[in-house]
Amino acid sequence: MTESFRRDGEYPQGQQQQSQSSYPGTPEAGGAFPPPPAYDPPQPVDPAWPAPAPAAGYATPPAPRRRMKGPLGLLAAVAVAAAAVGGATSYAFQQLTDKNSTSSTSSAAANVVPASQKGTVSGVAAAVSPSIVEISATSNAGSSTGSGVIITSGGEIVTNNHVVSGASTVKVRTSDGRTYTADVVGTDATKDLALIKVRGASGLKPASLGNSDNVKVGDEVVAIGSPEGLTGTVTSGIVSALHRDVTVSTDEGQQQQQDGGGDGRWPFEFGGQQFNGDTGSSKATYKAIQTDASLNPGNSGGALIDMNGNIIGINSAMYSSGSDSGSGSSSAGSVGLGFAIPVNTVKADLHSLRNGGSSGG
Repeated sequence: MTESFRRDGEYPQGQQQQSQSSYPGTPEAGGAFPPPPAYDPPQPVDPAWPAPAPAAGYATPPAPRRRMKGPLGLLAAVAVAAAAVGGATSYAFQQLTDKNSTSSTSSAAANVVPASQKGTVSGVAAAVSPSIVEISATSNAGSSTGSGVIITSGGEIVTNNHVVSGASTVKVRTSDGRTYTADVVGTDATKDLALIKVRGASGLKPASLGNSDNVKVGDEVVAIGSPEGLTGTVTSGIVSALHRDVTVSTDEGQQQQQDGGGDGRWPFEFGGQQFNGDTGSSKATYKAIQTDASLNPGNSGGALIDMNGNIIGINSAMYSSGSDSGSGSSSAGSVGLGFAIPVNTVKADLHSLRNGGSSGG
């Protein structure tokens, strides 16, 4: 066999040149590069000519969506992000509030009053009055009248401890005139709170419990209760002050004596002074909302309400100038110094009240 290449890797003379000039069109081979193909410009599409139908089994791909640029695109992105965050927040809030839901309560303000009547006393009264009841309690020391706030459709009602303390019989009258017998579920004398439940009730209208942490001095408020047995009485005013230290009696015997005393005034201490009688030796102090909305004997246990119809406090004490004369008469009525237990205190105490509450002291 003839060697086709040398040991040093070089092709025999003539073969290397042939291999380098094997393409006939190169200049080395005496030819020329072929001319480029003629340019055939695309023809315009006849708009009347129908587009070809897609092959069977294949869907026509959607047209690509144009992305907005500039400020409009940025605003759209922000809106979508805000919606996503808002949805997640709403879901988390619902989970938190629904877990131990007891009524139409929430930690955020709800609009109980219809939009057409928002911000009006009449609108608040119409929306909330069905959730306020009159309470008549009878004990060995006598009888007393107070108010209460429905918190469940099944008949749980929040009121003051001093309204039902030591009572052997408790009657409840709703705004539509129905009367029920109620049982005392739990009491907390240290906060002057009590929970009662009516027998055989259903379909009652629960109040919306608001958030007293959001209350500000100067906010307009409405008070609803049964002063002097006048069921469903409505008064209005403002929040005069917050975090007032109000001291009340925690002695059951003392409460029975005062509740059955005939004038219906509940003694309390404020600013180092006693009002409406002697509070006794066993006492407790809580932080209260002060209001100038007119409160009178019988308003105890009723509602202090914001202008959206949310309960922000349970009315518990009022100053009557009639107590200064020592006449034992409450005829002088309210002088614009009323106090309410913040609703957040009520909500925090509900679990304990449902389990019998605490004796206080």
